[in-house]
Parts: sequence; C-alpha cells; structure tokens
Amino acid sequence: MSEINVVPYIDVMLVLLIIFMVTAPLITQGVKIDLPQAPSEVLPPSDDEPVVVSVDAAGLVYVDLGETPDQAIDDDTLMTRIAAVLRYKPKTDVLVEGDRGVDYGRVVEVMTLLKNAGVASVGLITEPPAE
Repeated sequence: MSEINVVPYIDVMLVLLIIFMVTAPLITQGVKIDLPQAPSEVLPPSDDEPVVVSVDAAGLVYVDLGETPDQAIDDDTLMTRIAAVLRYKPKTDVLVEGDRGVDYGRVVEVMTLLKNAGVASVGLITEPPAE
C-alpha cells in the first residue's frame, strides 16, 4: 500500500510562512506623523475599527480608508468619506492625529469638518511622554 509523503508539503508551508513573516512589516502603509506627547488613557476596545484622520506638518489631510490611504484628500472628500462610513456604521469612532508641527487652527478645522459630517465625538491620538 502506498503512503503519501507529507515532508515536501511541510517544507513548502514553512517557506511560505517565512516569506509572509518577512513581507508583512513591509506592507504596512501610513503617513509619517510626529505626534505630540501627552499623558492619556487607552481607549476601551470596540467591535468596529476606528477611522483615523491624519494631518501632517504641511496641513494635508489623510484618511485610512479606501484604496489609497497615503494620498492627501481635500476637505470635501473628507466630509463625504466620513459621512458614508457613519451612514453604514453610526457608532464608528473617529480619531484625529495631528503632527506636532502643524498649525493648531488646521487641526480645529479638520475637527469642525468631522463634526459637520456627523461625527458625534472626536478622539485625539497622542504619544505617551518619554520617561
């Protein structure tokens, strides 16, 4: 009676595992933001993934939604995307991360746009202070 030799399958599986482990950190996308340091509390876990709106040092706005989260968007597009998310998932948390070097007024403008799009409350992302 012939038996199946599973050793080659295990070898292939281990090679694929190593490939995925090496490439996974390279796939992460995002915008480079230098967050201000402030003491804060960790948000309680939620069932829905929060929407993160980023404002870089130049005042450009990014949203971690869609096919191109690393592409800057204008104010109207921001309001449209956030309103669409809230239409389907009204309890979605919206978090704003502003670069340390961005004008405070620009962050307030973005928060006002989010409020006009229907966001009930906005969270701010900070880094814990260095000790």
